[in-house]
Amino acid sequence: MSILQITWDASPVIFELGPLAVRWYGLFWALSFYFGYEIMFRIFKKEGIPLQQVDKLLLYMAIGTVVGARLGHCFFYDFSYYIQNPLEILMIWKGGLASHGGAIGIILALYYYQKKVSTKSYAWLLDRLVIPIALGAFLIRMGNLMNSEIYGHQTDLPWGFIFVRAGEIVPKHPTQFYEGVPYLMLFLLLGWLYLKKIKVLPPAFLLSLFAIIMFTVRFLVEFVKEDQSAFEANMTLNMGQWLSLPLIIAGFIVMGWSLKQKLEPERKNS
Repeated sequence: MSILQITWDASPVIFELGPLAVRWYGLFWALSFYFGYEIMFRIFKKEGIPLQQVDKLLLYMAIGTVVGARLGHCFFYDFSYYIQNPLEILMIWKGGLASHGGAIGIILALYYYQKKVSTKSYAWLLDRLVIPIALGAFLIRMGNLMNSEIYGHQTDLPWGFIFVRAGEIVPKHPTQFYEGVPYLMLFLLLGWLYLKKIKVLPPAFLLSLFAIIMFTVRFLVEFVKEDQSAFEANMTLNMGQWLSLPLIIAGFIVMGWSLKQKLEPERKNS
């Protein structure tokens, strides 16, 4: 075994106060909302949008993300169990959140926010919201790392992690990094495009770029990731991949529409 392989035995708990345990995973979730608020606050302020709308945006996004992620896990990955134990759907502290469900929850929550609160278009909001979402996705994968969960198959690569707290004795692909690092790079790319190019980019371009890159990364990483549910064992593509495919296709469709919006004024002026 390579000496570079890492024995990962990090505690998921930061500290305990009596029966209360503060966990890294919860901290990273909280940070994703905090940074999301700060980023959107600065965007709204920069573009002259009433700042009262930011507080309501955070509320809509928090509800949409958590409810969507929880329902996504229950229905996409363990439907047979939760349909027999529906009250356990509410027991979110037991774990079980799915990023694809969170994405659907955000899309729906933002739709209602745009109708009831926002003075901007749906595409305008999504183009900006995907920036903190990419950062949040990175933070949540780091939370998965601290929980020693959602890792990959056995590997002999020098950067394999032995997840001791999950009962592993052989190195596994640290798929939390395989996903998290590209998400962080996507955040930096989207942030740079917003700061430098937003005035010349067509509507929904950042949204389409986000969907294509994020869910392509997710689709590819799933090839080396252990199944999250037993029913996936005999599937050619696992559930995460099947859920990613429509979002990748939608990303290309939206990008085509977006580029068409940019070309049509140019044709009229030529």
